Amino acid sequence: MTNKKKTTIKDIANVLNISAAAVSKALHNDSRISDKTKKAVKQVAKNLNYQPNHLASALRKGKSNLVGVIVPRTNSNFFSSVIQNIEEVLNKEGYNIIITQSNESFKKECRNIDTLLFTQVDGIIASMANETIDLEYYEKIKTKGIPLILFDRGENDLNVDYIGINDYDSSHVIVEHLVKQGRKRIAHIGGYKHTRIFNNRIRGYIDALKKHNLPLDHELLIESSLTIEDGRKKMSQLLKLKERPDAVYVASDYAALGALQLLKEQNIKVPEDIALVGFGDEPFTAMVTPSISSINQHSAEIGKQAALTFLSYTKKKTIEQTLNKIILDAELVIRESSDLR
Repeated sequence: MTNKKKTTIKDIANVLNISAAAVSKALHNDSRISDKTKKAVKQVAKNLNYQPNHLASALRKGKSNLVGVIVPRTNSNFFSSVIQNIEEVLNKEGYNIIITQSNESFKKECRNIDTLLFTQVDGIIASMANETIDLEYYEKIKTKGIPLILFDRGENDLNVDYIGINDYDSSHVIVEHLVKQGRKRIAHIGGYKHTRIFNNRIRGYIDALKKHNLPLDHELLIESSLTIEDGRKKMSQLLKLKERPDAVYVASDYAALGALQLLKEQNIKVPEDIALVGFGDEPFTAMVTPSISSINQHSAEIGKQAALTFLSYTKKKTIEQTLNKIILDAELVIRESSDLR
């Protein structure tokens, strides 16, 4: 039968008949402990399968060398790329990351924050869940004096660092492209406008229509969760209108994929009958037929900048955060779904 009790420093000390303090010093290569004792301590620790208590160590030192990362989901190339680049930068500086995902749930996001705070992380880098409106838990991070860096989805009211792309301008770039393709009735399947980035995309869409003297038809502006199934449902809704759109701008590649699936099932030609543009430049956008035009969100650079922003706080004696934005330019990758050339 396996003994589930964790080995402690005291257990190692009892085997060697030395003090727990001496064991601790040996495990940390203290110069006051002889090489012979260090070797004996490490061998007994190995034999007893001793695992250091990093939480206790963090409490003693006031530093864990851990950074928490919260994302809505990990099965997205955008978020996985951001995580990869955060980790690469932080690992070089001796930090490890703890990855959590909210699955777009406010309650799960709150539990993630509590877990990371309990683990004594040195900082938190996060992208908010779709459901998040109440910012109380994010304020809790700030009150603990822990650096909070937001990316992609964040709120100005928190007055912390933010890294993302220019969502407002992205909509202008997309609408401009579609207008140049001769489109006059452009629909937008967007996210929920209580989330700042989706609100900015909606505002950009509306203002871009005005700029090109195109009427705003509220039937063509739809909010959603932006899943593949949402893309299918909302595209079906648009096709039932008396006057169909001739182009659809979707605020997520996943919803754009669902929309494309439905259009193909309905034998509607893309882009001849309806042009389609997504958002995020997920790898599959270049692989489907027709390939989907999309906005490149510069995920690698966002991850690097988020990590570097956290590291900038490790060099400061006091943590005083203010609203500081790093905004990257929008880049439209034009593919078959919206290109009539």
